[in-house]
This record gives sequence, structure tokens and C-alpha cells, in this order.
Amino acid sequence: MTISIADGVPISGADITWENLPAAHQPEWPDAHVVDQVKAALSSAPPLVFAGECDQLQAQLSQAALGDAFVLMGGDCAETFEANTANSIRDRLKTVLQMAVVLTYGARMPVVKVGRMAGQYFKPRSAPTETRDGVEAASYFGDGINALPFDPALRVPNPERMLEAYNASASALNLVRAFTQGGYADLHNVHSWNKDFVRKSPAGQRFEKMGGEIDRALDFMKACGADSDELRRTDFYAAHEALVLDYERPLVRIDSRTGNPYSVSGHFLWIGERTRDPEGAHVAFAEKIHNPIGVKLGPTTTADDAITLLEKLDPNREPGRVTFITRMGADKIRDNLPSLVDRVENSDHQVLWVTDPMHGNTKTLSSGQKTRQFDDVVDEVRGFFEVHHSLGTHPGGMHIELTGDDVTECLGGSFGIEEHQIDERYETACDPRLNREQSLELAFVVAEMLGDR
Repeated sequence: MTISIADGVPISGADITWENLPAAHQPEWPDAHVVDQVKAALSSAPPLVFAGECDQLQAQLSQAALGDAFVLMGGDCAETFEANTANSIRDRLKTVLQMAVVLTYGARMPVVKVGRMAGQYFKPRSAPTETRDGVEAASYFGDGINALPFDPALRVPNPERMLEAYNASASALNLVRAFTQGGYADLHNVHSWNKDFVRKSPAGQRFEKMGGEIDRALDFMKACGADSDELRRTDFYAAHEALVLDYERPLVRIDSRTGNPYSVSGHFLWIGERTRDPEGAHVAFAEKIHNPIGVKLGPTTTADDAITLLEKLDPNREPGRVTFITRMGADKIRDNLPSLVDRVENSDHQVLWVTDPMHGNTKTLSSGQKTRQFDDVVDEVRGFFEVHHSLGTHPGGMHIELTGDDVTECLGGSFGIEEHQIDERYETACDPRLNREQSLELAFVVAEMLGDR
């Protein structure tokens, strides 16, 4: 029997087997009965995304893997229910759109836009508990599991929060679709994206100048009768880490066209550095679904590790199926990446290479707050490009933790945020994010690298 993805009917439990495999970083739920109820509700919930959209994204990722496009993935480290507002979603989207315009204009190639949003409500943590002033509580594992305030009662994993995560994701996706298809992403409006604190920054001033050049180009096209509707909307996809399998597994549906299973929790799912065990449950789950899949690769990854993952996740050698997201650290990228790229590129897999210059460059201050140096982020991106240029391969994209707000979580950048300023607006629920000025500045740097290719 073929079940339509639109019917919201889950595939049977026998179709994807992961329950008996080791699964790292799963919550310890206090009540299994409530978990079962939540999973049943998710199994009957409408899809958040559709199989055709996932296939469309994979086709675009395949073009990037072949060197004909660049992928920009950006958004919050950890989404929160409190920040799931129209203004917050709009500002994060605006940041990605501004960066994409800079990259497209500078590189003269299509940019595939993917948001770390509408599902990034779950986070792995290095320790299951934390202690403050002699009080122990569970670590914060994301709003989809427990609450951020340090209160032992609020930190108890609550499976009903998975339903809140689903509902919040549905709201965010509805709004993103309205913005990107309803005129907000119109290239004729590039100046309107810049009417705030960013406009006064060096990067904002460069963007304003570039916007004027785009205006003249659009006026010329209109005068020539080439005022395309494609300039008034854009494709935008949702991505998150496939971490909590009690959330992900019920949101799998069968596509009526092909009979293939797809995750309908997001267009693009990635497996984290901590859960990429080839014999583990996360890889087994990703093997079965037909969404494009990412895998984070840290500095300990070997070439054999990469090939083993590809054999499991890409047995049919489909371009765009697997994206390797490297997170090495600025001090390791030039030494560790070449052997991975060389081995994979000499296989028969067509992989998309994306850099995550954030996670390998996190530092903890004496205050206990985590931060990142903007210069380290830029240096890792430069190293990523240098390695690919030396090997004759395509640096296909970047994966950034960012926000649309004027936060002070990452140090450096044109405004020169210093350590003593970090408390002014340190608002992240988990890891430090680039603010919009820093994100835009990074986009100009990467655009120049792409333009030199």
C-alpha cells in the first residue's frame, strides 16, 4: 500500500529499525507512557515539509556539489519558544537573505539558502547534569526537551515539549513561506533589509552601495522587458540536527509518488559530530530516509571514517544526497581537511563540502561564558577555501550560527566587540552567535574568495 505524504500516516515500525542500536545523547524521560502518547500524536500530525521540496533541495545541492552553486546555511544555535516570534524569525531570515545577496552578487553564482530553523530545538550536551552553588539539575538540552532557567524542576525532561517544538516549527515555516514567496524577499527591496543598526556599520555601508548597483541592474532589466517574477521570491529550506529520535522517527512519512520514506520534520537533516557512529541509531535512521543528509566532521575524523559513512548513507551514489560539514577549528583545518577531501573526491561519491567555522573555534572566558573570535571564524573559512583550491575541488558552502539581533556574543568584527562588552547583549540559549553585522561582514569576505576562484 502506498501512503500519501499528505495523509500524515507514519510508516510501520518495522520499516526503520533503530531501537536496538546505540543512540547517544537521548533524553532520559521520566514517564515512558507520556512519551508513547506524544509519539502517537506526532505520528498523526500533518507534515511540516513535503517530499517534493526535499527532492528540489537535493537537486540544488547537487549543483553545488558539482561547483555550480554555493550553499548558505544559517540560523540560531538553539531555537527557543520565546524567540519564535514574527520579528525574530523575520530578522534571522533577513540576515540570511542579505548574506545570500552579497554572495550571489560577488560570486556570480546561485546561492542555495537553508535556515537553521523550524526544528533546531534539541541540543547535545557534554554532561547530563550541571551544578550551581551546590544545586544539581539536568543540563539544558534545548527547548524541545526542558527549560533554560536553572531550576531542577524545569530541567526535568518533558516529552510534551516535543509537541511544542513541532507546533513552533509549523508556525515558523508558515511565516518563512509567507515572507519568501509573498514579496519580502523581492530583490527590489534590498535597501529595506538594511534600515537598522547594520546600516551604520562598514559592512552595512558596503551593502547599501551594492544595493544601489543592484537597483540600476534591475532598472536596466525592466527597461529591456526582462523583469522576471523570480526576482520577487526565493526558495528557502529548513534544516536542523536529527538528534532526538523520539521526535524524528514519528515524523517519517511515505511519499505516494515513489513509495520512499521521508522525514517531514525538515528539508535537510544533519547528524552531529557526537552522533555519527556508523553503527549507531542516528546513522541507521538517516540511511532509510530520502531527504538530503548532512554529517558534521570534526578534527578526529579519518578518511576511512568518511568513506564508511558514505557507504552507508549514499549507497546509490546520488549527487546532493550527502553533505560533509567540516568543523575542524582554524588551527587544524589546513592540516586535517586535505586527506579527507582527497580520499572522498577519489571515490565514486559526489559529496558537497560545507564549512562550519563556528564549533571548532569556541572558547570559554574566565567568566564561564562561551565565545568565538571573529578572526578565527574567518581564518577557518579561508583555510577551507585554501584546501579546496589546492586540490582543485569546490568549496561548496558554509554553515553559520547567527542571529538578526545586535548581540555581543562573538568578539571582534568591524565594530570590534571586546571581552568587557560581552555582557551587554549576551542572549544565546547555548553557543555564541554572529550578530548581523558580523554575518554580513563574513559574507563579503567569502564573496571575495568565491570571486577569486
